[in-house]
Amino acid sequence: MSDQFEINPDAPEAFEEDINQLVEALKAELGGGASRWYYDEPSETLYIELECLQHLAEEEIEKKAGPILEESDLDFEEILLLPMEQ
Repeated sequence: MSDQFEINPDAPEAFEEDINQLVEALKAELGGGASRWYYDEPSETLYIELECLQHLAEEEIEKKAGPILEESDLDFEEILLLPMEQ
């Protein structure tokens, strides 16, 4: 058996860290507050809940978040930004 790839034992932690960095960048751009995220593996969808979205218009969210999401190296089928329910 040949080793065509190496298993990275830090992969789950690195994956979570990349998501956390994305969430922090979005919070900084959109106004801060509480946040949480959930990754749905079967659909490859990342759900990001941000408290600051409650007070922003959809156009403003798209204008501010769009460049951050485009620059991200994360590869998801879909990333959904949702207002955080308290």
